[in-house]
Amino acid sequence: MIVLPPKILLLDDEPFQLKLLLRQLANLGQDAVETCTTGADALTRLEVNVGGEQLIFIDLNMPGMDGVEVIRRLADRHYSGTLVLVSGEDARILETAVRLARAHRLNVLGHLNKPIQPEVLRALLEHWVEQTPFAAASPKQYGAAEIGRALLAGELVNYYQPKVDMATGTLDGVETLVRWHHPDDGLVLPDRFIGVAEDHGLIDDLTRVVLTGALEQARRWRDAGLVRRVAVNVSMDNLTRLDFADFVLSQVVHSGIAAEDLMLEVTESRLMTNIVASLDILTRLRLKHIGLSIDDFGMGHSSLTQLRDIPFNELKIEGSFVHGVGQDQTKSVIVTACLDLARQFGMTAVAEGVEDRSDWDCLRQLGCNLVQGYFVARPMPGAELAGWLADWEVRRPELATDGRTPNTWQRRADHTR
Repeated sequence: MIVLPPKILLLDDEPFQLKLLLRQLANLGQDAVETCTTGADALTRLEVNVGGEQLIFIDLNMPGMDGVEVIRRLADRHYSGTLVLVSGEDARILETAVRLARAHRLNVLGHLNKPIQPEVLRALLEHWVEQTPFAAASPKQYGAAEIGRALLAGELVNYYQPKVDMATGTLDGVETLVRWHHPDDGLVLPDRFIGVAEDHGLIDDLTRVVLTGALEQARRWRDAGLVRRVAVNVSMDNLTRLDFADFVLSQVVHSGIAAEDLMLEVTESRLMTNIVASLDILTRLRLKHIGLSIDDFGMGHSSLTQLRDIPFNELKIEGSFVHGVGQDQTKSVIVTACLDLARQFGMTAVAEGVEDRSDWDCLRQLGCNLVQGYFVARPMPGAELAGWLADWEVRRPELATDGRTPNTWQRRADHTR
């Protein structure tokens, strides 16, 4: 029996659907459930019972105030509980509504299609119990001064996530992912401090620390015969300073790593504020054979424009399009289109977010070049790569020789790396 704290609120204009969901929840041991048939009633109840409802099921298609408007009203009131969106409409409409709610910074557990399947409902609730503390505190916010102190104290460290070749399963390289070893809070992930660093002029110092450390680690791996290629993320804000290219090139020379073994992953989550300077820097870097990757392709600003204007030689498909690609027709169409774009431009295609064997098999069949994700490896300190590689070599033959014939195209030439 799943045990949840009260209360659960069900919002649906159809009495029969309410009774059905009430019965399903009761079968899962959930008796502290209340119901509403209009959005206005639900919002009124929330006003007089602040913090009472931990979980709200919202039917999207209701007369009067529909579910989309309820989502907007909840966002205006800074609702901190969890939502499940329910509808008998097309699955893509539900998925769009989920994205809308998350864009409003609401906590969305997932969505349910009518008629609701008991096993799907159970899995959804179990996931919420596992992932969401009942009295979750707001994530700690870090200020610019504290991040600046961390930079000076050497508390920012690099973790590395392997990227493997789909055709052979061999290790191709790693992506560098910065972490903060906070003296009090432990390991802090980059989404808690990168944005602050960008907003307060600290991103150049941060990127330089990450890049220098990654190149030093790459030299140690090269000397040990492990891996040479290393990718480092750069912010659009790094690409406004004309001396950035000179810094990168000097560090490559100092490390002794070949220029083509460094890949800079440019995220498109922020707009180019100085297009001329960015093009100047990126063109100079490519002329020196340093690789450029367009990161999180399809999730940010002007993807096709950047693909046209900047000499990228790698395209990274964002993980939200990748996981579940074999079971989701929309994702399959998007991933296939991205792979075709990469092929047409002569670029290496990398899929992020590969979390299970189904993802791996589907991408291999589609002809993706490289993949990374938890199915392959989680990010790890540099010292752990050798141990992971030994374990991976045991898994690799079965993954790369499973009888499938990958639909691969001519891979990158050495000069494009």
